[in-house]
Amino acid sequence: MDIKTKMNARFKDLQGGLFLNVSKADVGEGASVFQKAGGDVMAWADMFYPDPSIPESVKKATMEAVKGGFPSHYTLPVGMYELRCALAEHIHERTGLAIDPSRNVIVTPGSDSGLLFAMMPFLEAGDEVLVPDPSYPSNYLNCKLLGAKAVHVPTWYDDNYRIHIEELEKRVTPHTKMVLLTHPNNPTTVVYRKDNLEELARFIVRHDLVLVCDQAFEDHIFDGIEFVSPCTLPGMWERTVTVCSLSKGYGLSGYRMAYLYADDHIMDVFYGGAVNVLGAPCTASTFGAIAALKDKTILPEYYERLDRRRRLAYEILGSAPGVKMRMSESGILSWLDVSALGTSQEVADYLMEHAKIMVNQGTPYGEQGAGFIRIVTACFAKDEDAVQRFERIKAAFTELARQKGLIT
Repeated sequence: MDIKTKMNARFKDLQGGLFLNVSKADVGEGASVFQKAGGDVMAWADMFYPDPSIPESVKKATMEAVKGGFPSHYTLPVGMYELRCALAEHIHERTGLAIDPSRNVIVTPGSDSGLLFAMMPFLEAGDEVLVPDPSYPSNYLNCKLLGAKAVHVPTWYDDNYRIHIEELEKRVTPHTKMVLLTHPNNPTTVVYRKDNLEELARFIVRHDLVLVCDQAFEDHIFDGIEFVSPCTLPGMWERTVTVCSLSKGYGLSGYRMAYLYADDHIMDVFYGGAVNVLGAPCTASTFGAIAALKDKTILPEYYERLDRRRRLAYEILGSAPGVKMRMSESGILSWLDVSALGTSQEVADYLMEHAKIMVNQGTPYGEQGAGFIRIVTACFAKDEDAVQRFERIKAAFTELARQKGLIT
């Protein structure tokens, strides 16, 4: 029997790398095999990977909780109340919003599952979702998994990926249900400016749409750029679900701690379905997350380190022949135009072979990702270890440029 004939058509084309090669670093065991062969993975958005890097306050709280024995038990499916209180304070500090921890926030086991969960109540077969492109690959796949269609809305490198409302208007139809935004953007690191978000908000209200906004990278914004959460704009609170994470800002990817916040009419539905879809957050991780949120030294320290790292990445990688890039505006990534050197796949494959480094091809990030690669430049705890890898990548770029006749 061909078991795939029994599967929902939306799932049949998914490949996990068991029968065919899959180039995505987060699918199957390809990245693990590459590491075992001596390669370095700079394709997972995991700060300081693979070095040990738990903040001492978080480590202490986690260990004390485990020693006390309580983490053998469930938390509430919506998350421990003390954690939701700490998150409400964090949200208030970030946005000025007064969040009720009992009515407006829910904890999820990572922002990937949180993003899918955020979309689930709104989408059904035949719905359409407007996704500014480039964007996080899960934004496209999640629509498919839920029976909806992701509609790519192009944005462009030359104007720093500003969202053009006329491009949204061209694509909105009676089937359009949602706009799905990653802000700050992954992979480009762009922080959408307030005036652009205000335009987007007016479009969403005008067409009576829902916004799901993935703000996983909101904790580190550089160069004094103002960060505005779209849910704070006029008419947007009651139609926005905001998805956030402790992985990117606090470097706690392995703790699998994320959260959603929204109006209580939306949150009531999330609360009702939490146990069925999310289960309950990890109890041991919950104690660590509370400690992280209460430790006000973590984010400023990491900001300084990440600011320094993005500058090093720009200085080294941006000076390679055949490469165009801007300095990152947020987070832990760098986004490079390598189209002069080849396709995204050709350049990524060349780096794997000649620099022994795995990066992300740009094409999974959308139609506008062709000719680009994404590098997690915040890998490794020590700057010198990261710089050594940046130099290896630059050397491979230089050799490839020589082969392409760009330099002699």
